[in-house]
Amino acid sequence: MEYSIRQEHQRVVAGFHMVGPWEQTVKQGFEQLMMWVDGQNIPAKEWLAVYYDNPDEVPAEKLRCDTVVTVEPGFQIPPNSEGVILTEVLGGEYAVATARVINHDFSTPWYQFFGSVLEDSVWELAAKPCFERYLNDGNQDGYWDIEMHIAVGRRAG
Repeated sequence: MEYSIRQEHQRVVAGFHMVGPWEQTVKQGFEQLMMWVDGQNIPAKEWLAVYYDNPDEVPAEKLRCDTVVTVEPGFQIPPNSEGVILTEVLGGEYAVATARVINHDFSTPWYQFFGSVLEDSVWELAAKPCFERYLNDGNQDGYWDIEMHIAVGRRAG
């Protein structure tokens, strides 16, 4: 899979922290996020899913993710925002690739992307969460175009 290395800025994000199988929690988190954004008139700049764990090492029921929108620095969580968190996605060097997701199969492009990055002779994985940025509304279009981000650093040597 083709990808580029980009310097990403730090993002301030608000949304929901979810724990459990990603096939369920990401969908549930985005449903909650859409209701919150619409109900509170949140000026969402980007829609992101942030992944904290390796599904090959962490049991599905313990997988952590955040379903969030980017907001302006200094954003305050409005009243009646039960369960909403305000946090940051760290900036830095990321391998970035795009993919079109059909039939809710988000894992295949991620596995392909990780496989490509793991084979890179210059870059290696960095100990930061990965995230995906949504480029369209898959519920309306029937597919999702996503931009995947894997934190990287230069290999020693």
